[in-house]
Amino acid sequence: MKKIVLSAVAILAFGFANAQDSTGGKGFANGDVFISGSVGFSSIKEGDVKTSGFVVAPKVGFFVTDNIVLGGAIGFQGTTVDDGIGEDVKTNTISAGLFGRYYATPSSDFSVFGELGVNYLSSKEDDGVTEDKLNGFNIVLAPGVSYFISDHFALEAAIGVLSYETEKPDVDGAESRNTFNLGLGLDDITLGLVYKF
Repeated sequence: MKKIVLSAVAILAFGFANAQDSTGGKGFANGDVFISGSVGFSSIKEGDVKTSGFVVAPKVGFFVTDNIVLGGAIGFQGTTVDDGIGEDVKTNTISAGLFGRYYATPSSDFSVFGELGVNYLSSKEDDGVTEDKLNGFNIVLAPGVSYFISDHFALEAAIGVLSYETEKPDVDGAESRNTFNLGLGLDDITLGLVYKF
């Protein structure tokens, strides 16, 4: 699987990174607020079947202590499976949730963190004939690293993911779909950009 992960604001951030004023200092401290965001795109082709998707996932966090962040996240993910004979299956998922992070050395340019997040999910699957709605939640645990490139901007990468997800169709008597994932490959690395206020 080939994954290209880009930051939602990377082009602007790198353009302005050198123009930032240097009074704030690099690293994080108690009371700091940050926003981060990432945009991802994937495309897989196996024979005549092509699967493509994208994700937009902004989040905001607040340092409640020198090492601990609490925050909120929203996201939108779209996936299309083209079977090669004109029958596409489209899935759109909206998520909203809360997360907590622990930074090992937040005041340094480079820091390792662990993030635990809980998200509510609402999905719609459309195969051109029927439309199914699903509701559920997921719990995600991901280690990561953060590196400041200027006083206000940092690059971050989440390295692998441990997650549990459950979704249930919005119809009476439907069975829930449960998924457990342990991702440790290169496909499970996500990159993002952080702006510290």
